[in-house]
Amino acid sequence: MNYILFDEPAIRTALLPFTFTRPVAGIRVGIWTITEKWEQWLQKPISHLTEAYLQTKFPATYTEPETLYINGAACPSRAFLATLDTLTPESAFVLPDQTVLAVRTAKKLDKAPTATDFAIADAGPDKPVMIRQMPDIFALNGDQIKADFAQITAGRKSAPITDPFTRVYGADNLFIEEGATIRAATINAESGPIYIGRNATISEGTIMIGPFALCHDATVNWGGKMRSNTTIGPFCKVGGEVGNSVFFGYSNKAHDGFLGNSVIGEWCNLGANVNNSNLKNDYGPVKLHSYATGQLEDTGRLFCGLMMGDYTKAGISTMFNTGTVVGVNVNVYGAGFQPKHIPSFSWGGAAEGFSPYRLDKALHVARESVGRRNIPLNDTEEAILRTVFLMYNA
Repeated sequence: MNYILFDEPAIRTALLPFTFTRPVAGIRVGIWTITEKWEQWLQKPISHLTEAYLQTKFPATYTEPETLYINGAACPSRAFLATLDTLTPESAFVLPDQTVLAVRTAKKLDKAPTATDFAIADAGPDKPVMIRQMPDIFALNGDQIKADFAQITAGRKSAPITDPFTRVYGADNLFIEEGATIRAATINAESGPIYIGRNATISEGTIMIGPFALCHDATVNWGGKMRSNTTIGPFCKVGGEVGNSVFFGYSNKAHDGFLGNSVIGEWCNLGANVNNSNLKNDYGPVKLHSYATGQLEDTGRLFCGLMMGDYTKAGISTMFNTGTVVGVNVNVYGAGFQPKHIPSFSWGGAAEGFSPYRLDKALHVARESVGRRNIPLNDTEEAILRTVFLMYNA
């Protein structure tokens, strides 16, 4: 069986700007990305059916005569896998709202399947956890940390804490991979598990509360206040106060400042004293920019902070209001609260105004960003960024 995670169009649009540069299943929620979750559960290679301009980096791979196409927004579980095992050839599981969950077929699809493409099978009572909207990423993160933690740690023993000045509460809920460094920290896993990845660093004075995930090669800087339901992705460096937020990977918030109920893509940088609001003064529901409608839409949530796409930089003391969406490859800075939506490839700030980010300059900064980690910005990555640029500057 080939296993391919497909982008359902409405869900993909709802998850922009993060899906400008990755398939839906490339989103990190919990400890792993959705793709990594499926790879771990199935112990099989996973590929993607996504937008044409992303397929060069994320191709659909066919090595077997039959394929199980799975909605890339769906997180695996034992119950959902058992349901998938009952799917018969040339049929689909479809939710009542006509969202396709999975298709089993010998056909090679060139686009996401719809509810009318295949015979509809009875999916049974077990429906998967799905990431349908941007706030779902942080809202479901705590539960997904718990689910991933159980998978990662099953039958394994944690590396020990050797530092005599680190205090741990709820040690049974703490798992440390080999190569991690912890110094003079307070780690409280009584309310949820804490996972520390290989070669991760927890610096002196850190306070960390579970559920929490610090992925491999990531760092919490001195005096970091890491609140619950937070994931710091691979190679990220964070400091200050972070709560109920997700960093995908390779992004920095190295200095003081508050980040709450937020999602930060890859290769982002938040300067010193960058802060966001995650709660309105009138305690009303937060509205968030929708790429589907081009308007602010009610999330129905009391808490919602900053959604920031890949390769975006924020200068020192930048302030983001409740429910702000910033696109891909933006350079934002200056006084005052920034607009609730800043389109991709923009340069400027609320006080100075915004202008289009020159493509050559934006790509130069992107190359410098990844080059600092000794990773080249290859032609495939550059082509993706060029396509996103043309979406706004055609």
